[in-house]
Amino acid sequence: MAQDLQDDLELVAAGHDYDFEFDDAVGNGFRASGGASRYQPDTEVNDTSAREYRQGKDMQGIPWERLNYSRDQYRQTRLKQYKNYQSLARPRDAQGKELQRSERRDAFYDFHLNTRHVKPTIVHFQLRNLVWATSKHDVYVMQNYSVMHWSSLLRRGKEVLSVAGQVTPNQVIYLPQSNVIILYRRDVRSISDPLCDLDMQGGRPLSRVQISTMMVKDNLLAAGGFHGELICKYVDQPGAAFCTNLTGNKKSITNAVEIYESPNGSTRVMAANNDCVVRTFDTEKYSLLTQFPFAWSVNNMSVSPDGKLLAVLGDSSDCLIADSASGKEIASLRGHADYSFASAWHPDGRVLATGNQDRTCRLWDVRNPSEAFAVLEGRIGAVRGLRFSPDGRFLAAAEPADFVCVYDVAAGYARAQEIDLFGEIAGVFFSPDDGAEALFVGVADRTYGSLLEFRRRRRHAYLDCYL
Repeated sequence: MAQDLQDDLELVAAGHDYDFEFDDAVGNGFRASGGASRYQPDTEVNDTSAREYRQGKDMQGIPWERLNYSRDQYRQTRLKQYKNYQSLARPRDAQGKELQRSERRDAFYDFHLNTRHVKPTIVHFQLRNLVWATSKHDVYVMQNYSVMHWSSLLRRGKEVLSVAGQVTPNQVIYLPQSNVIILYRRDVRSISDPLCDLDMQGGRPLSRVQISTMMVKDNLLAAGGFHGELICKYVDQPGAAFCTNLTGNKKSITNAVEIYESPNGSTRVMAANNDCVVRTFDTEKYSLLTQFPFAWSVNNMSVSPDGKLLAVLGDSSDCLIADSASGKEIASLRGHADYSFASAWHPDGRVLATGNQDRTCRLWDVRNPSEAFAVLEGRIGAVRGLRFSPDGRFLAAAEPADFVCVYDVAAGYARAQEIDLFGEIAGVFFSPDDGAEALFVGVADRTYGSLLEFRRRRRHAYLDCYL
C-alpha cells in the first residue's frame, strides 16, 4: 500500500463565506476554507436530529442556503471532478460486462442523528476501519490520538484510549522463548529501563502512536499503528493490556487488525502489516501463536464466522482464502483489477465480499470460488469498507468519500439504499444486535467531521417524531 501520512484532521469553523474545495492530499476530501477561521468549541456545535432533518435541515448541518450553489449542484461537481486513486493502471473495460445493476431507491434505514461531538480522523487515506459498534448505543471511533466512545443513548463522548504519550502494558506477560513470566509495571518511566527490554511476544512500550486501523469486539479493543504498532486494551479497564511494535520497521504500517474466536473457543487477535506478514496472538498471555508470510503487503484480512478460514487481501489483484490455523492457501480469487482493502464474511460463512480500488465489490461463494457470483460497482471511488449486518440481511459498502450503499442480500443485491453525504468516510458499521437496528457512518472532515446514526426502518417509524 502507499505510504502516505495524512495530517491530523480537526474541526475548523470557517467564516461567513464558505468555499468548498477538493483536498487532493487526503483523497479528494471535502473541506471548507476561506474567511477568518477560528476554533469552534463543542458547546457551539449543533447536532442534527431526525426531526430537524425532516423539517429541512441538512443532515450534516451544511448551510447550503448561505452558499452560491445548491446541494444538487455541488453533488454534480463532485461526481465530475472526483478522481479515484488507483495503484495499477489496467484497462477496466471488461468490468462493465460483469456489473450487476442495482436499484438504489430503497430506504432500509432512516436518518436518526448526526453529532459533531465525536469527529473521526483518518491517518492513511486507504485504511477506513475506524468506526465500530458493540451495541446500538455504543460506538467507538478514532479521533486524532485517541479512541473515543460515543453513547448514542446519553449523547456523550468519552476517551477510552489515549496514544498521544507513552503507552505501556499493565499485566502479566509470558515470554515463550525463555518460559519466563514477567509482571510489566505501568510506572516504567524510560524506554531504557531494563523492564522495557522485552522481545515482541512480551510487548514493549510505545509512544505517540498514529492509529491506522482498529477493531472493537465485546470488551476488547485492538488498534494498529502507522509505524507497525499493535495495542490491545479492555475498554472497561484502565491502561493497555498489551502493546508492541510488530515489525521494528517504521514503514511496515499495521493495515488491519481482527479479533475473532478460534474453533476451540479461545479469543485471538490478528494483525496484518506492510511487511507481508499476518500475525496471530492469544489474549490470555499475548504470546505470538503464528506468523504467516505472503508474497505482497497485506492490506486487509478477515476470519470466517467459524474461525476456520482466513481471507487475505493486499497489493495484488488476486485475493486469497487460507486456512486460519496453518496459513496454507486454499483458493485464489481472481477478477479484481487493482489492490484490495476491504473484506467481509456473511454470517453463514459461505459468502465472502471483497472491496477493491477498481471501484467494485465482488461476492464469492467459498464453496465454488472460481469466479465471483456478483460484481457491485461504486459511484465515485474504491470500495474501502464492507460490513454484513449480523442477521445477514444487508451488506454496507463504503467508498472513500460521499457514498455508502446498503444492499438487500435477500433480493440478490439487486435492491439497495444509497446514503449520500459529503466528506471522507472513516468507517461504517451495523450494530451487532440481531435486527441490526442501527447503522453508523463516520465522516472525517475539517469542518463537518461527525458520526451519523441511521435506524432500521420499521412499520412504526412515525413514532420517531416524538424523539
